[in-house]
Amino acid sequence: MEPEQTTSEDPPAARSGWSAQSSTLGLVAVAGVFAALVFLLVKDSLTDDAYITLAYAKNLATDGHWGLIPQQISNSATSPLNVLLLGALAWVTTWFGEVSPVFGLGVLTVLVTMAQAWGWARLVRALRLTGWVGIATAAVGLLLVLANPFVLSAVGLEVLLVPAVLVLMVAFVLESRPVAFGVVAGLALLIRLDLVIFVVLLALCTQAIRRKLHIAALSAVLVSAPWYLFSWFYLGSAVPDTLVIKQSQGGLFGIWTYLTGPIMYFIGKMRDVGFAFLPMVFGVLALLAWLLVRFGVRWTNRPPALGPVLALGLGGLAYYGVYTVMGVGPYHWYYVPPMVALSSALAVLAGWWLARAREQERLRIAAPLGALGLVALLGLGNLANDMRHGVPWESPVIFGNWASAQDYARVGEELGQRLAGATVASPGEIGTLAYFCECSIVDVFSDRGQAIDRVDERIDESNAIGKAVWRFNYLWLDRSVQPRPVDYELVYEEGPGSGPDTWEVNSANKGVGHFRLEPAQPR
Repeated sequence: MEPEQTTSEDPPAARSGWSAQSSTLGLVAVAGVFAALVFLLVKDSLTDDAYITLAYAKNLATDGHWGLIPQQISNSATSPLNVLLLGALAWVTTWFGEVSPVFGLGVLTVLVTMAQAWGWARLVRALRLTGWVGIATAAVGLLLVLANPFVLSAVGLEVLLVPAVLVLMVAFVLESRPVAFGVVAGLALLIRLDLVIFVVLLALCTQAIRRKLHIAALSAVLVSAPWYLFSWFYLGSAVPDTLVIKQSQGGLFGIWTYLTGPIMYFIGKMRDVGFAFLPMVFGVLALLAWLLVRFGVRWTNRPPALGPVLALGLGGLAYYGVYTVMGVGPYHWYYVPPMVALSSALAVLAGWWLARAREQERLRIAAPLGALGLVALLGLGNLANDMRHGVPWESPVIFGNWASAQDYARVGEELGQRLAGATVASPGEIGTLAYFCECSIVDVFSDRGQAIDRVDERIDESNAIGKAVWRFNYLWLDRSVQPRPVDYELVYEEGPGSGPDTWEVNSANKGVGHFRLEPAQPR
């Protein structure tokens, strides 16, 4: 992956046409409007895990408290930066009335998408994709993200932050800017620690960054280290408890694993899932084709500077491999990083091919033009599938919760009034209930006392190296914390239900079911 060196100076071709400030501003503005429309499409159908993040943001905005419920400190938010940004925006909403993390989510959706569009503008400029080719490439790249149902079905989680930082990192590597790359890399580590896979590959793929790797690394550390030190000492672990919790849920999906999860989703919704994964599959094929050309052709001059794009795609493959080895379940948002990485690489390679064909008379533009058009059709196909499910969505396209967001909100509000300060055990899905209940609802995600048992089990099951790593991560964990005493249990059962302390719900995944509040059983 040794690309031709680039400089931070824009080439002459890039200073005209596409790279004009008006074109960049236009792309950013259109992306912002499109993101706002996307949010209006999905805002009433947020998944339960999205509400875990929103509950954290709500407590942070109102009380400066890091926890899923107001009564307990916890460390189950996978993306610290997502919570911090949502918490800050939710706090701003308190200036005008009641706190509204959902409104803050809408604002963040727009801002992050605009940042991604700005990154695309820089990326295509660095690759000399001028004129309409650059605009089309950036637009297709954005469309592949914003129309992907796996992304839209997880809005509220960090799924839009991920493509933004990936595109920006690629752009800054192409521009040979180690400080800017390091800053964005630090933000990436705050979004999801596992994005270190992309950070490492992108940092090593070009000589310009490798030569100043210490500067890039220092920038990343200065951005990310303060949070992780705070989390390590104050919250008791640098890495969120979610990793331990998710790894302990191996049997939750039956025979399905992260490796085979796409098949599971495809069986349920062939059209939606097939279109969603096609850009990723074609991205793999495009990478293989480029590698064959790169090493199978005798270049009279230096080969093109596509190392960072190759690193982005390889990062998607490596991410998929790492998650397969980790043995986590096939949660649909876990597929977003490899999806957006490989689909973005696909868009760039198609656009680059077309741009070079237009520059060289010996190359015909029909094939690359058709390739970019096909990639655009994949994005439009996903968009058509999204709209087919109604406007706005009543439930996400990719969905596995026991109740719709609207039903969960109703149950949560009524449950909070019913409990009157008592503590209830979660039925297994806690996010939306905790957000609307604002009560003491507990499980391993909200009650650190319960999470400690999972942590100890994980340490005991690990090999010698794993034990050392986990013990270091939980070095400052307060193990004296006990599980919160429970007064009630909220139980979910399939089928209709009626009577006192019973709430009937509906789900596009499970159909009709009901929750029933029962006195806690002695333990």
